[in-house]
Amino acid sequence: MGSSPIVASGSSGGGGGWCRWRRNGTGGNKNGNFNISNNNNYEGCVLSSTFAYFVFSFVVLGLIGNLYGRYMLTANVRAGINVVGCAEDNEGSWSIGVFFGDSPFSLKPIESMNVWKDESRAWPVANPVVTCASLSDAGFPSNFVADPFLYKQVDILYLFYETKNSITMQGDIGVSRSVDDGATWQQLGIALDEDWHLSYPYVFDYNGNIYMMPESSSKGELRLYRAVDFPLKWTKEKIIMKKPLIDSFIIPYEGKFYLFGSDHSGIGTKKNGQLEIWHSSSPLGPWKPHKNNPIYNKDESMGARNGGRPFVYNGNLYRIGQDCGDTYGRRTRVFKVEVLTTHEFEESEVPISVEEPIKGRNSWNGARNHHLDVQQLSSGKWIGVMDGDRVPSGDPFHRFVLGCASVFSVAILVVLVGIIIGAIKCIVPVSWCFHNTGKRNDTFLTWERSNLFSSKIRLFCSRLNRATSTLHARIRPNTCARTFILVLTIMVSLTLTCTGVNYIYGGSGAQEPYPLNGHYSQFTLLTMTYDARMWNLKMYIKHYSRCSSVREIVVIWNKGIPPKLTEFDSAVPVRIRVEKQNSLNNRFNVDPLIKTRAVLELDDDIMMNCNDIERGFLIWRKHPERMVGFYPRLAYGHPLTYRGEKYARKYNGYNMVLTGAAFMDSLVAFERYWSKEAEEGRLFVDSFFNCEDVLMNYLYANSSSDSVVEYVRPGLAIDTSKFSGVAISRNTQAHYGVRSNCLKKFSEIYGSITERKMDFGRRKDGWDL
Repeated sequence: MGSSPIVASGSSGGGGGWCRWRRNGTGGNKNGNFNISNNNNYEGCVLSSTFAYFVFSFVVLGLIGNLYGRYMLTANVRAGINVVGCAEDNEGSWSIGVFFGDSPFSLKPIESMNVWKDESRAWPVANPVVTCASLSDAGFPSNFVADPFLYKQVDILYLFYETKNSITMQGDIGVSRSVDDGATWQQLGIALDEDWHLSYPYVFDYNGNIYMMPESSSKGELRLYRAVDFPLKWTKEKIIMKKPLIDSFIIPYEGKFYLFGSDHSGIGTKKNGQLEIWHSSSPLGPWKPHKNNPIYNKDESMGARNGGRPFVYNGNLYRIGQDCGDTYGRRTRVFKVEVLTTHEFEESEVPISVEEPIKGRNSWNGARNHHLDVQQLSSGKWIGVMDGDRVPSGDPFHRFVLGCASVFSVAILVVLVGIIIGAIKCIVPVSWCFHNTGKRNDTFLTWERSNLFSSKIRLFCSRLNRATSTLHARIRPNTCARTFILVLTIMVSLTLTCTGVNYIYGGSGAQEPYPLNGHYSQFTLLTMTYDARMWNLKMYIKHYSRCSSVREIVVIWNKGIPPKLTEFDSAVPVRIRVEKQNSLNNRFNVDPLIKTRAVLELDDDIMMNCNDIERGFLIWRKHPERMVGFYPRLAYGHPLTYRGEKYARKYNGYNMVLTGAAFMDSLVAFERYWSKEAEEGRLFVDSFFNCEDVLMNYLYANSSSDSVVEYVRPGLAIDTSKFSGVAISRNTQAHYGVRSNCLKKFSEIYGSITERKMDFGRRKDGWDL
């Protein structure tokens, strides 16, 4: 199409015309230029051509955005847990984890303690132990759980916390119970539900009664409740104070009771940086203010706002505060109380050794934590409960704003492309009024001419029109500059389209693990490699070590000089297991140092996103007696032939999975592979340097008459060996030919597996389609 300057018409009195688009129907020049015309005979043609351009742009960009969202984005995994809970919330996605240590200053997460349960091979237990899914699946819809407080009764632990009801969008007080020192929790329900928001359920004993003092600042008062049928029935004992106190607790100290809290209602109060103290001879009051109130009223990062129950250790009193400097609830800080009287208060910060999250936003507490409660168990060990969040405050809103800004930018670029190719000829009006709408109001016209804002708008529109005309005139057709600008603009539009979809529909970007029966666990990642594939391995470890459920990475080193651990950027421990000889059988060597039953055998040239890995781990935990893999294979035909995924889908079934990307039980699978029964098969693997995964599939099939493999479709998987040229099997046809020979040999030894075919789409989760 042509690119001559825009010719404006259909306007009068310097007002300009509304974005009028015209295609010259019969009188166009030989270059096919567009001209703006008053000839109404061509109105239908004009509008239809411009309309067609916008529809075409919308359809193409919409299709690209849809494909990107479907195949490239990591889904918000919470959406699949419970339809009435765990929705995105601007307050966050808080969960609760358990920590253990020899003192309150040396706490490690429960997964570091190797706590096992016999009910599932998915153990050992991993944090978080109580989540919105825990409550929602138990019938109590929740968006998040936070502010945990422990209460001990002999060897039974009760956990009280704020749970945000996903229906009322109001904070209630929930309670859970543990009889195994915090490894597992039974969700008992809602302990306290008022017509206003509740949080920070500080529970304590006094004179044979159990009391709870939750935050109820939205009610404008601080209330005390007494348990009448612990832990689920409470009655209001009294109103302690007619103040909207935030995050308050009561502590006995040297013959008196002290109440610490933050009152955000005062003039000049520094939000989250203010702390006040009151004192009394009884927790029931009356309460008198401390002489130096407010104790703090300064920087919110200093930990003034309370962040949990105070505790006594080695005769010293410690207070926990919140650091809200970067975002609300960024982290907790611990302070040793040096002096506490009715007239004086002094404290100093002390370090606390709580193991920090190292996987960033893939850790359940990777973005922030703002509450800690530590208590000593009857065994002498210390237990701590801490809340944590993987996304910062207000994240859904920020992502929506950025997504809308990207979409708006795309709309501007679509118009720009239309101007460049000549599909759009637009004149922005420099008047507030239409020129074709009859008589105009003289008062309005007088205001328009004299108003400063109106004058600036008219000036801006005039410059915009000149800029558009100049751009259209200078970017001439059939030039390299025009082609470059056009291609660049289209590429930026596509990028912004995907960016907008990512921000609006892509979730927080945190790769959250899936709970099974309300619990989480971890697995060990195993990969076999050699010295020619180091660049693959470095990228592999950096990526997969950040996945939530990966506990350790074991590198099975088959050949060459092994690398140093310092060469890897890893968020989890890496162990290099150097083998004596180069054999594919090494992949399944029994390894007593592996701390988990679940292992993921994953070749170092396969790159998938963490959410795909987490999905496979969930399916394995449901079927730990099976191998769960990401690449289906089919042993089929006469003679028996090894077929890839394309043929498996053609015949709608698979009876094998590639063990180079599969979950399995490390004890069962490895002992089975090194059994006397498998000896002949292992010798065959060594002779061909191939088929170790085929042998494992036969050994699984030979051990059970039931289904032994499960398939999980990855959203996106990249074979990086295509870029490095060091693939173990470069020639696919020859590779498959060897495997077909293996099928025949293993069928003679272990029997046929052709009748074990599993259909695609058999499971209800839809991940095997």
